[in-house]
Amino acid sequence: MTREPGLKTRVTEIFGIEYPVIQGAMAWVSFAPLVAAVSNAGGLGIIGSTIFNPDQMRAEIHKVRELTDKPFGVNIISLHPMIKEILQVLIAEKVLVATYGTGNPRKIIEVLKPGGVMSFPVVPTVAAAVRAESDGADGVIVSGCEGGGHVGKLSTQILVPQARDKVKLPLAAAGGIADGRGMAAAFAMGAEAVQMGTRFIVTRESPAHENTKIKILQAQAEDTVVTGNITGLPVRVIRNKMAEEFQNMESTGKSKGEMAMFGSGKMQLAFVRGDAEEGSVMSGQCCGMIADEPTCDALIQRVMREFRETARGLAKIAQV
Repeated sequence: MTREPGLKTRVTEIFGIEYPVIQGAMAWVSFAPLVAAVSNAGGLGIIGSTIFNPDQMRAEIHKVRELTDKPFGVNIISLHPMIKEILQVLIAEKVLVATYGTGNPRKIIEVLKPGGVMSFPVVPTVAAAVRAESDGADGVIVSGCEGGGHVGKLSTQILVPQARDKVKLPLAAAGGIADGRGMAAAFAMGAEAVQMGTRFIVTRESPAHENTKIKILQAQAEDTVVTGNITGLPVRVIRNKMAEEFQNMESTGKSKGEMAMFGSGKMQLAFVRGDAEEGSVMSGQCCGMIADEPTCDALIQRVMREFRETARGLAKIAQV
């Protein structure tokens, strides 16, 4: 089948990639094989490095470069106890871009920008997008509450157009996007790229355990719940024994410390060890749209075909 032509946006130009598709960073999933596969397919792979110390991060960057010569980025946690050392690794390794969520974007940007590393904060509010722009970010990933993992309160459909109205930065939309229709909707709201996390979990190059992939494949949109405001942001997961126990702890007034201890290691339990009932299966509401396990290349090609088919259909309607 003929490959889809590239799509030129400010995001693809700033990253030097073919398609405006960013792979969401996921701890215990976004390792070198998945990251390189996305980048080789024309998107932007992102290392999920929040579980790494500086040496481990450097080693993972080297692993990615052994598998691809295409652009990729690294996701960091700005509240990491070794954040100063981590930022220096990004600069020394000449990483293209860093994405990150909680914390003070300005402190990150002030270090990375002089070192030649771009900053694309992931934000859950319009105010955070505005602040990122004023802090000097190179772009912003606006993430709605439909996504998996840490989420805010606003839906993608509400958040993206309002952020677009307020900031001039290159803008990527995230949260509940898993196909070309979602990309077309995001572009209609002002996005110039999309970030997909959950959809990339169920790909052939993803190292996620088969049990957890099956859990996502079998899930419907109604099967996700939001739990655990113990790290500054709640977390969306697929309902299972772990999620129900967490909700019970919340309803009975358990302390954040008790819940944090209970939740410790649960994502690794699901994605590495394959316990999809006692582990934390972080997933967006788009799980109900996921029905197969393609390669990253096949997935991105499908997304781009669907995007263009949707755009052509809308153009016909607009002419009536």
